[in-house]
Amino acid sequence: MPSIKNVLFWVGAILVLAITMSYYWFEYKKILQTQEAIEKREAILKEKRDNVQTYKEKVEFYQTREGIEHLAREQYNLVTSGERVIILKQDGEPQ
Repeated sequence: MPSIKNVLFWVGAILVLAITMSYYWFEYKKILQTQEAIEKREAILKEKRDNVQTYKEKVEFYQTREGIEHLAREQYNLVTSGERVIILKQDGEPQ
């Protein structure tokens, strides 16, 4: 028959081990959650950097003569001299 000291020692050791393992398990879960959050934030940051780059390219384009002409054609329906405008009408559309 084991002595009371041995039983208490092993019960205490198992208890300390269980507490330690549960602590590490919760910390490991926190680390995984933090890594997921970091990955999401990095994806958002990359998307925003891409958007900034796109906007910079648009700004550079619209500062050129071709960009200004493109903007005038698209937004204001302007044409340059010598161009003809052709208007197509669909059937059944009131005139």
